[in-house]
Amino acid sequence: MKIAVIGGGIIGLSSAYYLQQEGHDVTVFDAGDGLDNCSFGNAGYICPSHFIPLATPGIVKQGLKWIWNARSPFYVEPRLDWDLIKWGWYFMRSATSRHVARSAAPLRDIALVSQQAYIEWHESGMDFLYLHNGLLEIVQTDQGKKHALETVDRAISLGLIDTEWLDKDQLNEREPGIRMNAKGAILFACDAHCYPNLLMHNLRLELTNKGVQFNWKDAAIGVECAGDRIDKLRTTSGLHAYDEIVLAAGSWSGGLAKTMGLSMPIMPGRGYSVTASHNPLQLKHPAILVEGRVALTPLNDHTMRFGGTMEITSHKTPPRMSRVQGVLDAVKRFYPDFEMSLPSCEQVWYGYRPCSADGLPYIGRPHHLQNLVVATGHSMLGLSLGAGTGKLVAQLIGRRKTDMDLQPFHPDRFR
Repeated sequence: MKIAVIGGGIIGLSSAYYLQQEGHDVTVFDAGDGLDNCSFGNAGYICPSHFIPLATPGIVKQGLKWIWNARSPFYVEPRLDWDLIKWGWYFMRSATSRHVARSAAPLRDIALVSQQAYIEWHESGMDFLYLHNGLLEIVQTDQGKKHALETVDRAISLGLIDTEWLDKDQLNEREPGIRMNAKGAILFACDAHCYPNLLMHNLRLELTNKGVQFNWKDAAIGVECAGDRIDKLRTTSGLHAYDEIVLAAGSWSGGLAKTMGLSMPIMPGRGYSVTASHNPLQLKHPAILVEGRVALTPLNDHTMRFGGTMEITSHKTPPRMSRVQGVLDAVKRFYPDFEMSLPSCEQVWYGYRPCSADGLPYIGRPHHLQNLVVATGHSMLGLSLGAGTGKLVAQLIGRRKTDMDLQPFHPDRFR
């Protein structure tokens, strides 16, 4: 079959990978050049531990407290925007303990499917510095410790048995020689990480070598339908006919989804990262600083990435360097010997994560279009769930039984 994949991030490329493997003629369309999306600038986590969705109890209240803090890790830019209002309404309705509980198993399942896919890529010889060193979630406060101990119990109950609480001394043994302000940490030994830039470069190179066509700077802008099928895909270069279409356009998926008659609340959640080639912290493990909401990743012996913030904003809003300073300040609170000045804007990466209204991705076939598969809305888990999502997309295109139940991710769930 001839298949169009809309989006050149990790979800789109992973979909193209598995579709090409099955013998399909695949073309990837992307509005940009494929070199600056969220799949490049993220922390590189491949993490079954992330079974708690973005929409959680207390996040709305905390967000209101942070709204006037220019350096806060979570911020919703107030503006008169019906899509934002609609998204916010659904988000607040979803931010419940019940939602968190029922989301845990699906998020665990897709993360494990994806991690196994990455392991297979690694074992096949694809180079992306895949390392299974675990992940530390470090806490500073009594409340943080209380929540961490509850998370350990929940992780073990979900079958993630390689999860344990480390007290301060045990944490220091894991990261010797580094002074920390911390009460302890969760060790998720189930987690891995990679170098996202290398992953995207080599995945793109492999797809090119295998005959996948890339139409860079050729944005999808709409569709023409005939009954319950998409007859033509409209892009900036013209009209194109395909047997199947995959919508994997990240944070730009919402606008395109409207042209397809989909009701899929999605907002851009901007994040920032700084990659330091001189590696000011010699960490052995990737780490999340819980109260600071900052992620640290040792990409290699010389390079460290610092990332964070969730800024629900428009694609047109200029970057706020105060958010980057907030990330560095948070690192300093946990590691008092850390010294790093605010880099120039040109040295800072920022990108837009596709945030669904309940923190779960949209994966599946909408009921009213028989030749469309949706794969977007992964929020901060795009890279972690990328390879697995691509595998699931290929199973959906082939109309085969999927490796997991996709009903919790159905793209029509907000209709």
